[in-house]
Amino acid sequence: MKRIVSILLVLVLILGLAACGGNGGETPADPTPGDATPAAPAPPTGDTVQITHWYWADTPEFSALMQEMVAEFNATNDQGIVVVAEEIPWDGGGYSETLFMTAMGGGAPDTAAWKLTSTPLFTANDLLLDLTPLVSAWGDRGLIDENLWNIMRESGGTDDIYVMPWNTQILYVYYRPSLFEAAGVEIPTTYDEFLAAIAALTGDGVYGFGMRGSTGGQEPWGSFIYARGGSFSDLTSPEAVAGMQDFIDVFQNGYAPPTAPADGFQEIIANFISGLTAMTIHHTGSAGRMVEALGDDVGAFAFPGGVGRWTSMGDTNNVIFADTEHPEAAFAWIAWLATGAGQETWNVATGNIPVSSEVQALPFFQDDRFMSASIDGVGFAGILPIRDTTTEWITSTWPHTVAAALLGELTAAEAMQILQDDLWR
Repeated sequence: MKRIVSILLVLVLILGLAACGGNGGETPADPTPGDATPAAPAPPTGDTVQITHWYWADTPEFSALMQEMVAEFNATNDQGIVVVAEEIPWDGGGYSETLFMTAMGGGAPDTAAWKLTSTPLFTANDLLLDLTPLVSAWGDRGLIDENLWNIMRESGGTDDIYVMPWNTQILYVYYRPSLFEAAGVEIPTTYDEFLAAIAALTGDGVYGFGMRGSTGGQEPWGSFIYARGGSFSDLTSPEAVAGMQDFIDVFQNGYAPPTAPADGFQEIIANFISGLTAMTIHHTGSAGRMVEALGDDVGAFAFPGGVGRWTSMGDTNNVIFADTEHPEAAFAWIAWLATGAGQETWNVATGNIPVSSEVQALPFFQDDRFMSASIDGVGFAGILPIRDTTTEWITSTWPHTVAAALLGELTAAEAMQILQDDLWR
């Protein structure tokens, strides 16, 4: 009975986090998948090994791209591996529930696209293959930043690796070069310089920072907490409280719009584009809209470090299921997606951030100011703790508590105690 309750609680977490969005809450509306059209396998031979892969696609074009990549892998691998890819609707996060129920019934695919928030439920039920031995022996392991491997371990709550990185969305700071030039401000390289820039950029109808105080704001807020040396593990530490005080001071000193406690994604982006704010925080999902409106008058830089450094990371990864009959072949497929030709093909087409350092170094990514800023954050990016309390904390506790603190109804220490108690209860 206890295990069933645990399963239900984590399912709620999976669906709740999907609703909030793992990349800052602004993923497109539920993906509109095409038909589930598996790639036609090559003619079988005595040495052929067939792997079934589940995935979701944000657009019909991305679904077609996945099928093309599968065909390429099938045609070019020299191990006789044939991947059959089946598209499963994302369904507002229902994909993860479908995958769980199928796996519990013994019908899991060999591999599947993945969100880190699902990991605890599946590992608790021994559904995923421990990739640690395969990763340790893998020649391309070093192409993926150690911080990403640590995040994979953190998601499962163990020292083992159950998830293979594939692509990311990493938050960074957007800024208006024209406003920086008018105020005589250089791009900040430290956290203290960042706070000073917020103050210096405020004036003449411009606010230095576009603060997000509503749902989803916990991600940029986290950067302030870590920059003072705090962390999500103890939000009541003196360092974490100091980061919260910085956040409060930005608002109470008039460096953010007066609407900040209620501002969400649409508001911070509109304020930035209109010139009301000189800086705000989001990821590459906003870049096209920014460039369309502002042309060259928009730049990006990674959130600067202080005592510590952190920025929020959204993710899409891959896993192998424990009951696969072909673990080596399955690993060859997800490794090809992580550091092989599939890594470049997918990320160039989708605009996501690659996990392979070789692909990150390509001019396509380095010459793009937004992708480059994202890549700069790979080494210190992170995720919120994955707990059965996280969904409620994100959607209710955090925005209500932070709004009260910004408006002077709670001190920084009082607010952080509430946030600590509700996240870690």
